[in-house]
Amino acid sequence: MLEVELNKHFTDLENRFDARLSAVLAVRRTEVSAETTGFSAKYECRVKAQYQKDLMGLLEEGMLLAVRNFKAKKHGNKRFTLLEISRIGPEHFGLQGLSDTSYYPYQFEIIEQSMSDWDTDDKATMMIQISAIPLNYDLIITGNDHQYTKGFTYPVVGERVFILNKNTIHRMYNRQLLQELGLPWDDSKIVTDPDARKDPRIGVIKMFQEEKEPIPIYVSYERLARYHFGVFSFTGGGKSNLVSNILRRVLYHTKDTKVVIFDISMEYPFLLQDVFADKSMKSKIITEIPVADPEHFRKIIVTPRKFEKVDITPTLQTIWKLGRLGHYVEGTDHPPTYEDVLEDIKRLSEDEAKRAVSLNAIASIKIKVLQWIKEHKVERSQTVTKAFLDYLQTEAVAACDKFKVWKTGGLYGWASTRAELANFLEPEEEKKKDDNSYSAEKLVELLEGDTRLLCLSIVEPSIVKQLAITLTSDMLRHRKRQFQVDPQILFVFDEAQEFIPAYDKARGIDSTCTQRIETLLRQGRKYGLGGCVATQRIAYLNTNALQQLHTYFVGPLPRPYDRSLVSSTFTIDQGILEKTLEFAPGQWLLSSYIATGMENVPIFITADNSEDELEKPTGKSGA
Repeated sequence: MLEVELNKHFTDLENRFDARLSAVLAVRRTEVSAETTGFSAKYECRVKAQYQKDLMGLLEEGMLLAVRNFKAKKHGNKRFTLLEISRIGPEHFGLQGLSDTSYYPYQFEIIEQSMSDWDTDDKATMMIQISAIPLNYDLIITGNDHQYTKGFTYPVVGERVFILNKNTIHRMYNRQLLQELGLPWDDSKIVTDPDARKDPRIGVIKMFQEEKEPIPIYVSYERLARYHFGVFSFTGGGKSNLVSNILRRVLYHTKDTKVVIFDISMEYPFLLQDVFADKSMKSKIITEIPVADPEHFRKIIVTPRKFEKVDITPTLQTIWKLGRLGHYVEGTDHPPTYEDVLEDIKRLSEDEAKRAVSLNAIASIKIKVLQWIKEHKVERSQTVTKAFLDYLQTEAVAACDKFKVWKTGGLYGWASTRAELANFLEPEEEKKKDDNSYSAEKLVELLEGDTRLLCLSIVEPSIVKQLAITLTSDMLRHRKRQFQVDPQILFVFDEAQEFIPAYDKARGIDSTCTQRIETLLRQGRKYGLGGCVATQRIAYLNTNALQQLHTYFVGPLPRPYDRSLVSSTFTIDQGILEKTLEFAPGQWLLSSYIATGMENVPIFITADNSEDELEKPTGKSGA
């Protein structure tokens, strides 16, 4: 039986769980590179629980345990070290003493006789062994309430071990967030709803799942978006489903956060069709080619297998009638800006670093460009004019002549051809020809307007990568100049290996793309610009960019190197990560430095299924 004063915070699973801390072991760490070995907790705790036939079906990896520590006496014996279960296994005394060298018929007889023991409550013959890792938090109970103190306190070996009950877990992860969201908090019962528009929960915690009332899990969507998050899982793990689930809630449960999706797989027009069909949510889908009609639209988007034979024509017609569709136009879509000219000058100075006369000419050209910008009071992000290009060519050629730059060299060739860029300047009348065509410049205007959701469903890698470079660079540059933070903009990079590859694998536009997005992730949170990175092969990604993520959802990653990289990058214990290999689609390991109720405490969750939201507008449930 639990002590009366602890009953509010802990559970013994109806008198089934009786356990003691048997050992605290220091974990040896190798000196090999962390990317190949991953991260291990400093200590591992061993717990021995008395056997009970139903207990193995109730205990789950990921459950949180509490055991009194050496600071408990200063707090009325109510200070506990928190642990997370990483491994559970039953032991049979007879089988433990069985040797492989024993007489074979004797071995089989002992094994067969042990079968019937598992259906009893024989505590003399059987025991449950539990491995747990410290969370680096202490729980301090004060009356009916409790508080958490960060840091590790050595637990007392031999002390009784307790399981945190449902309400304690709910308070731990959700009370603060629900109060921030202005939602009601009821300490006596758990109230939750899977409907994305009614309840901002992201899913339910994978604990006490045998009971009727699930424990919801909430995150701060503003901090989730602003401080970047990642979704990592192998094919079929439900990455796109989870991302669309999160985005739907970001849009409906934040004041004005905007979302930009770089959708190279053409999945999100379907997964977010209910949002695109919502008249109150201003949104736009940009495709690579013009869409003729709703039937054509259905053919070019990717549909989950579950919905392949479902008639979604009414929803697509609504999207069509609301004018949600547009197409991307290349060519004159990105005329040069003053910033582009300065970037060219920077690259020229790097290329000509060993030629003093060239550097003098380049410095002179840069001064002339900055003088023009100052005198004409233009922003660097603005498109250049024909007058500026004529001026630039005149001054650049004069500087090259003055400093005797070779006329057959690259610098002189650049200087003498600047006026030719006028061919890329789009006449005003051309801009107004097609209301459904969108250049990069018009997409930036959409983001600066009242559009909340922009989905760039373009399968050509070079086009969508150039858009990622342009939009992220332009928005970051604009926010820096204005020192603007609101509204927040979340850039979503699904199939992230296409956008932020490791530097040793990046060439050409890939190198530029990974560099620009890394810059966005490094600097964007100061200006309200966030990023979402989703991929199945984390080993191929730019690790500098990954280290900027503050929240991560990890699904099954079969390759050991991927798990080791996640472990070392995000300091998740390898033992906890191994559990993800058993996950079904939609189950995730969630940990966050800033967006959850408990900082950097990994927890197993089952995310709400985004496809359930789609059944409402498509009418599938009635089919």
